[in-house]
This record gives sequence, C-alpha cells and structure tokens, in this order.
Amino acid sequence: MHIKIRWILLVSLTFFIVMSIDRIYLLAITGYLTNMNTVVLNTLWLGGRYDLRETGILALFMMLLSFIPLFNPFRSGFGKKFWLGLLSILTVLVVVIYVADTLHYDYLAQRLNASVLNFVPEGNTSLQMVWQTYPVIKLTIFIVLVSAVIIFFIRKAISIKSASTTPIPRARNIVSFIALFLLCAFCIFGRLDQYPLRWSDAFALRDSQLSQLALNPFQSFFSSLRFANVSYNEKASRQYYPLMAQYLGVDSSKMSSTRFLRNISGENVPKTNIVLVICESFSAYKSSMWGNPLNTTPFFNSMCQDGIFFDHCFTPHFGTARGVWATITGIPDVLLDKTASRNPLIVDQHSVFNDFKGYEKDYFIGGSTSWANIKGVLENNIEGITIHEQGSYDAKKIDVWGISDKNLFLQANKVLSKKTAPFFAIIQTSDNHRPYTIPAEDKEAFKTVSFPSDSLNMYGFQSNEELNAFRYTDFSYQVFIEAAKKEKYFANTIFIFIGDHGIRGNAGKMFPKAWTENALTCFHVPLLFYAPGRLKAERHSMLSSQVDVMPTIAGLAGIPYTNTTMGRDLLHLKDTTSNTVFLIDHDVRNIAILHGKYLFQRHLETSQETLVSINDNETIPKETSDALTTYMRDLTIGFYENARYMLFNNAKAKK
Repeated sequence: MHIKIRWILLVSLTFFIVMSIDRIYLLAITGYLTNMNTVVLNTLWLGGRYDLRETGILALFMMLLSFIPLFNPFRSGFGKKFWLGLLSILTVLVVVIYVADTLHYDYLAQRLNASVLNFVPEGNTSLQMVWQTYPVIKLTIFIVLVSAVIIFFIRKAISIKSASTTPIPRARNIVSFIALFLLCAFCIFGRLDQYPLRWSDAFALRDSQLSQLALNPFQSFFSSLRFANVSYNEKASRQYYPLMAQYLGVDSSKMSSTRFLRNISGENVPKTNIVLVICESFSAYKSSMWGNPLNTTPFFNSMCQDGIFFDHCFTPHFGTARGVWATITGIPDVLLDKTASRNPLIVDQHSVFNDFKGYEKDYFIGGSTSWANIKGVLENNIEGITIHEQGSYDAKKIDVWGISDKNLFLQANKVLSKKTAPFFAIIQTSDNHRPYTIPAEDKEAFKTVSFPSDSLNMYGFQSNEELNAFRYTDFSYQVFIEAAKKEKYFANTIFIFIGDHGIRGNAGKMFPKAWTENALTCFHVPLLFYAPGRLKAERHSMLSSQVDVMPTIAGLAGIPYTNTTMGRDLLHLKDTTSNTVFLIDHDVRNIAILHGKYLFQRHLETSQETLVSINDNETIPKETSDALTTYMRDLTIGFYENARYMLFNNAKAKK
C-alpha cells in the first residue's frame, strides 16, 4: 500500500473512531445500549454512515491537496509541518464540537444544530450559564488531554516509513489512488442509490431520540443551516387563505386574501386585572396534573382543580423566546434561522395586548429582557409598558437568570399591590432551567427530595437537581398566590399560567406512545385561568395553543378587541371539536397539526408525512388515514404558509 494512502486512512480512521465513541457514549447514557434491538442497531449503522461521510470528505481533501508537491508530507518539510498544524487544529476543533454536542444533547435532547446561533447575540449570558452549569475547568482539561492523544497518533501516522524498499509500480499506484478516490466518493454519497444519504434519513427510524443519536453534529449543524434566510411565499399563503379564514372565523364579507381581521365586541363590565405567568419549561408530563407519581407540582394541581384548566394545550414550538412571541403576538414563530424576536424586519406586530385600554401594563422578569431582543418586542409593540428586570429589584441575583422565581413573584406582588388603576402584568419565570439553582434562603422552607435514577428516568427526569428545580417552581407559585391573597387586588384579578414550552423526553406509560415517539412532550404544557370566586372550576380537553391565550383573556375580561392573527377565544367557541393546533419542530424540520384525536406531521425538506393517533396506540385504518391525510395536509400547509406571511405583514395600525 502506498505510504500516503496508509497515512490518509489512519488519520481518517482516528477521527471516525472519535465520532463513533461519542455516539456510543450517548446511546449508553440514554439507556439504549442496555436494551439492544434492531432499531438501536440501525441507529448505529446509520450513524456510522454519517460519520463516514465526514471522514470521507477529510480523506478526499487530504488526498487531493497532497498531490501538490509542496503539500506532500513525505516529500516536503513544509508539507509535513503544514499537515501537522492543520490536523492539530482540526483535532482540537472536533473535540470541542463533540464535547459541546454532548452537552447540547444532554440539555435539549438534540444534536448540535444551527439553532445554537440564536445564543450568539446573548454571548455573555450564554457563557455565564455554561460557567454556572458545567465543570468548565475539568472539561477544558479533558479537551486538552483527548486532543493531545489524537495529535500523538496523527504525528505517528505522518512519521510512517515505507516497509518496502522495492518501488511500487506506477500503474499499481494509480489504481490504488483511484480506489481511494472511489471509496471517499462512496462514503460521502452514503449509499448505492440515485440520491445521496441525507440528514432527513435519520427520521425514518420513527423514534425522535434515536433519530437525533444517529446524526453527528457536523451533519446536523450544516444541514439545519441550509434553512436559513427564509421569508415567506405570498402565493402559497393566498392559496390557503380561504381554508384558514374559514377556520379562524373571518366574516366572509371581510375576507381579503391577506388579512384575518376579526373585530370582537366587548361587554360592558368593570375592568378586571390580569396577571399572565409564562412558566419556564413547564412540561406537562413532568407535572402532577396528569398523574406523574413523583408529584412535582401539588400546589399548581390544587389551583387547576379550582380554575379553568386546559389539559390539551400546546406551544407551537420549542424555545422560550418563541413561546413569548407566540403568546404576545398570536402568531407561531415559524422562522427557521433566528427567532422572530431577533428579526428587525418583523419586530413591529399588532397584539391584542394593546386593546386593553385604560390598563397599566407591566412585564416582570428575573433577568434581563435584552436577551433574545424581548425588550425590543415589548417596548416596540405594547403601548406604555413598564419593564421590571434585574437591577430594578432589591432582591439579589442568584445565577445567570437573575433573581429567584420566588423573589420575582414577591417583587411583582409588591408592585401590583400598590396599583390603583386596572393592570395587565406578565411575569416570566426562569428557575426551572439549568443551572437548577435552589436559593440558600429557601432551603429550609423548601425541602429537596431524592429519588433513585430508575424512578427519575421512568417519570421524565434526568437528575434530582432537575426534579427539585421543577418542584421549586411550584413552591414559588404557592408563595406568590398566598402573598397575593393578602392583597386587595386579588379579588379582582384573573391569573393565567402557561408553559413557554415543554421538554422533549420519554413520557413512558403516562401518555400514548405518539407523545414520546413524535415528540409531543416538547410542546405539551398546562394552561390555567385562575380566579377563585369569579371563574367556575372546569377542566377542558379541547385542543388549545399559546396563540389562543390573548384572545381568551380578552374574552374573559369582556373587552372589545381586534384580532388579526391565529388565536381564538377558547371559551366563546361554538364548536370546540374543530380546534386545531399548529406545531413546528425547528430542529427536526417538521410542521404538524393536531386535529381531533390525530397528529399529522410533514417534513419540510422531504415532504415525508406521518399520521398517528394521540389518544391511543391503535393503528389508523387505511381508509380513514387516506381521507384525513388530504385534509390535514392542506390545513398544516395553510397554517405554516400563512404564519410565515403574517410575521412580515401584521404591523400595528398607524396612528
């Protein structure tokens, strides 16, 4: 074998082994290796092919560049130094990326992808969270040691001496290099077929977690990056406008092919105070309202029994910034690159919030609203809003996310208790989030608990730290409501609680399998309207969404309002069986709807479609599936295309 070919193969094999070890490690910590089956083996096989693609690209680059005499490491001193330097830099880069990928997966159950670019504008905050969450020094030492070992093998490979003193025939060398070229081409293409191996092929595994584990961070990142810089398709939005207008209840005489204008008359009733709490990572299957045996949210569960509780509420997407956007504007954030809040072209939005005339408006957050440009969204779109954030409280900051949720609620209560005019306040929590800080001042009143790892994994948690952070949020709700009950404003206030998003994970036997396999856990959150003595206790299983929150609040408050977006007043619908929820998984690139008892998903790149039941584990009969698929496909595309259009065409009316 030619010495250069041996060098290329050894270096490529080294990187392939590193990539494979990372995947095997992730499969081990997620428990899949202890339950080896055909799907897990397929994951390893597919993942290996993705890794071979990356190493094939490297091998081809090494082969072609080394044909230039100056860059031949076996004939040029410069070439040897060049490759040692370049491959050393690449080694460190690969190790850093794979460590970041492991941490990213541990956090979001997603391989590293282009969504991490959303954190670049908040670099200081992101770095603080990383420092406070992870053992950065130990990880740095690990990166240095692993990189050193790999570089050692690379140095050995480049120092190989030919075992034979007999010259290799020229024809044999040519054949060898052609064979290497074809091998690289095959690895890069990924299969013997008309089309190459694609990122979307991972999702043919029909298990969202294994699909992620099959990918590698390079494949995931660069494939997702290709969806950047997407705006809207006006022709498509107009095509589906009639279907959407009918669903949203637009008066046929006011249909315009572009706007979903609905003017809602109010009721002549006294003004009611509103407190909307946007709850960080309030994942439904982890909480008590659906019978989780770990009973993490007993107080919130008791509130749900005294209020109007929606147990089939979903966020349109994953992510706090997107959740805040959808709640306030009533439009799903369907941008595929940066979040809508960060896009200066669409920061101007009409919101039902502004129809609360004569209300004082406040926004409370424990940290900073500069994060994700939420401050710009609020101040640009909500008239007269007062923002309360870190630096304006007399409570101490406990971590990167600012003051504790408990103190955030108490600070908000202090402000609200002094108001004499009607108010609409939004409180955004953040403690149910890494680094899972429990304030020292609360450790006596709030008792942490500990469960075995098998119980934690069975009921949706990765660690006792995560579990106790979830429980601490419930503790904070209790402190807030008990404090508010002592104030005069409480009797004339409707409190609304909604999760900003769920958390992708295994819901086990608590829900039908589609909730785990199709990642509904990522979107399913509680929605509660709480006003003891004012609202009759009800539990609704109608489908509902974050985009419905503002119209429903307006309906309860009896105010006249103008709705131009996708939300509907849940409590004043004549037919709730028609309710439809739109979902978009930005990382996987699926758009979907929930309608009736079915979930329909469509992949944006491949158009691959899935129809499953969310009420049971039964297979849908073909005759039912065919009819439903056509209708739900149109509705899914209609939601998506019109949401894209509306993000750029929903500006506030000019005064």
